[in-house]
Amino acid sequence: MTIYLDNAATSYPKPEAVYQATDQALRNLGGSPGRGSHRMALDAGRQLLDARECVADFFGIRDSSRVVFTANATEAINLALFGILNPGDRVVTSTMEHNAVIRPLHALQSRGVQVVKVPPGPDGCLQPAAVRDAVMADLQSTRMLVLTHASNVTGSIQPIEDLGPWCRRHGILLLVDAAQTAGLLPIHVEEMAIDLFAAPGHKNLMGPPGCGLLYVREGLRPTPLIYGGSGADSASELPPEQLPERLESGTANLPALAGLQAGIAFIRETGQHIIRRHKTELLTHLSEGLRALPGITLYGPSAPENLAGVLSFNLADHDPAEIAFWLDTEHAVCVRAGLHCAPDAHRTLGTFPRGTIRVSPGYFSRHEDIHILIKSLRTLLKSA
Repeated sequence: MTIYLDNAATSYPKPEAVYQATDQALRNLGGSPGRGSHRMALDAGRQLLDARECVADFFGIRDSSRVVFTANATEAINLALFGILNPGDRVVTSTMEHNAVIRPLHALQSRGVQVVKVPPGPDGCLQPAAVRDAVMADLQSTRMLVLTHASNVTGSIQPIEDLGPWCRRHGILLLVDAAQTAGLLPIHVEEMAIDLFAAPGHKNLMGPPGCGLLYVREGLRPTPLIYGGSGADSASELPPEQLPERLESGTANLPALAGLQAGIAFIRETGQHIIRRHKTELLTHLSEGLRALPGITLYGPSAPENLAGVLSFNLADHDPAEIAFWLDTEHAVCVRAGLHCAPDAHRTLGTFPRGTIRVSPGYFSRHEDIHILIKSLRTLLKSA
């Protein structure tokens, strides 16, 4: 049996209710939401609205029309960055960001946007004072602070709760990449003073691939990233003014969004705190087992309760890619090796260019899975 420990990339398996909701939507909701007034289009539209209101309620969003559905978190981040920033704007971010942030910001630099990157401490955690100092170095030009809520390399959780209200007081927009935390950590965008919030549906929210979301605070009006049919104002060559239609051109991925709604329902029924506690227990087991092996280097916070479901490590004198390949082919254990689409993070950690081995158990992972992984690594070390 394959042991899947790469849930930071995408969660697997999904709750049974997610499979059922996706299948039922594909079989029974054949209409395109917002396109037509016949009963199948209306049924599809109701499902789309239900999913939108479910997401809004889960993240503390007062107006569900401010929830924009995207294909993934990457599209949501691109929509926020290219839709808001203009030449002359200054952006503060960190060196722990994913390429979903790094690459669009790099492209925007060629258009006259200034980008400042703040390094974290040795454990991968940003110091709020360092971020505030970077913003205050040129407060007048700083338009946005862009931060991951938790690193996909080290699992280190960043101080969004501290920085959000401070940014709001100083008129700085806060864009949060919640790829590793949406569904795992409690997030209330109003209380945390988040202006733009990007999340995937297929990771901790346990939905299918092909769905993500962007929350846009009231008063913001991003330029569309994609232009096309929206089911509204069809006579105009301009996109609609109102959200979410303004930013949702093309037919929605309704089966995936039905699955996303089922994933959120599963999290609520199970208890978010119970899901996180189980993952923390697995990471504690993993951390203790790894520390008992010779030549191990762990990255990120030392306390597993400060990790967002991810633990990275290296074995001395062993290439991470070779270890991951060996675990897969010899022991059917799936982990991630390499740079994890976050090269700046590895430069910061000193693990560039080879990267790390990343283990990310899910809610359906077992302690036996962790035991097999540790036992396999012990076997490798004995044979080396």
